Amino acid sequence: MSSQNQNKHESLVEIKRLKVEGENFFCISNHDKMRPFFMSIVSDSNHWLFISSNGGISSGRKNSEYALFPYYTADKITESFDTTGSKSIFQITHHGDIYIWEPFSERQVSLYQTTRNLYKNAIGNKIIFEEINHNLSLTFRYEWNTSNEYGFVRKSSLKNTGNNELHINILDGIQNIMPDGVGSELQNATSILVDAYKRNELDIDSGMGIFALSAIIVDKAEPSEALKANIAWSLGFENPKYLLSSLQLNDFRNGQDIIQEEDIKAERGSYFINQKITLSPGNKKNWHIIADVNQSQAKVVEIIQQIKTNKTLLLQLESDIELGSKRLIELNSSADGIQLSNDVYRDTRHFSNTLFNIMRGGIFDNNYQIEKKDFIKSIATANKTVFEHHKELLESLADTFTVFELEKIADQVNDKNFKRLCTEYMPLKFSRRHGDPSRPWNKFSINTRSEVDHSKILDYEGNWRDIFSKLGGASNLLSCIYPKYDS
Repeated sequence: MSSQNQNKHESLVEIKRLKVEGENFFCISNHDKMRPFFMSIVSDSNHWLFISSNGGISSGRKNSEYALFPYYTADKITESFDTTGSKSIFQITHHGDIYIWEPFSERQVSLYQTTRNLYKNAIGNKIIFEEINHNLSLTFRYEWNTSNEYGFVRKSSLKNTGNNELHINILDGIQNIMPDGVGSELQNATSILVDAYKRNELDIDSGMGIFALSAIIVDKAEPSEALKANIAWSLGFENPKYLLSSLQLNDFRNGQDIIQEEDIKAERGSYFINQKITLSPGNKKNWHIIADVNQSQAKVVEIIQQIKTNKTLLLQLESDIELGSKRLIELNSSADGIQLSNDVYRDTRHFSNTLFNIMRGGIFDNNYQIEKKDFIKSIATANKTVFEHHKELLESLADTFTVFELEKIADQVNDKNFKRLCTEYMPLKFSRRHGDPSRPWNKFSINTRSEVDHSKILDYEGNWRDIFSKLGGASNLLSCIYPKYDS
């Protein structure tokens, strides 16, 4: 094959189905040859993660007020790919020469011959970005996952695909980490003021980065402490250096060593790990960066202790990620989202459609079983007079009963308001409004667990149209390539 034909073949945009560590994924090869498109990475819990195919990202928990990366409109997220989210720079020493490689950056677009591929798993809760450097014989991947217990997990790997041993100085991490206590409107309107209040601290023993405000931003002459923080920490390196900002990136790009940062004020938060490694031919180095939002002081101390003492923390982390995948499949199965035909793309599309339908309209909890505690709470909130009038009846109910029993109860009571509240009661879960950065006028809130006692919340966000609406547009990986799979 001639060099010209080889380059032409490598530039083809194709989609294929393959296995990654035993799991079904769909891969778009040479995805950087397409215009950037926007995706939603789903979770069984209260995570939200919106990401552009060029790596620009916004994510957080519950709603846009608890953001890990700034919640902007889709166009701004796409444009901020070089300053927000993942950033990796490698100094590679080979035969005495130092090469600087910055995957997924446009700074080196013509310096190396590279191939960029995008992978999304079939159930939609994992996304992998891959860049292959053919000149340096290196392959770098990073993957976004979610964990109900630990937050957002970014797995990374660097593999030597050549025949020579390579000495590599790694600088890898995430940029523009938000502090806790900054809502979306404050960030959009006065981000320069927010920057002035930021404080990024390093717990040296554990390597955890703590991102908080020096004080809550209020226009009142009164003290207002910031008592919670967003955090980031890592697994996979022994005694690396840490950066809490992006101030030294250009020094590293110029081949210089970096100085560890331990307390940075009035700068946008970042979390970078730096370590020198040696990669033999065929070998691979793996590491993880974990980040979460809205953490109390007690929770921060608890996680620091786990990092320092728990030898099985990585296994627990991986187990929690897989538990989330299992729960997501179970949720979708309860709405008949699993389909098996001779067309795997159509089956995946059906899974995705069903999943986004229940995310919008919700799914009934526990096979239409009704929990007395939640039912009583619903009646008391909707109409206090009705609740007081029928309190004795409500308290006599079994702890759990069926929807058919509720029908009988409603029929036996001569109270129109009580009947209405019984028939309107919907024990739905996993429901959220379908707001996202491409439709920012639609506010969303993912209410799955109580912040007080972490108990389950049955909550309905959305409207009746949502129950029957379908996912459309470029939010789905398959429809980006094959329009016939779009709604």
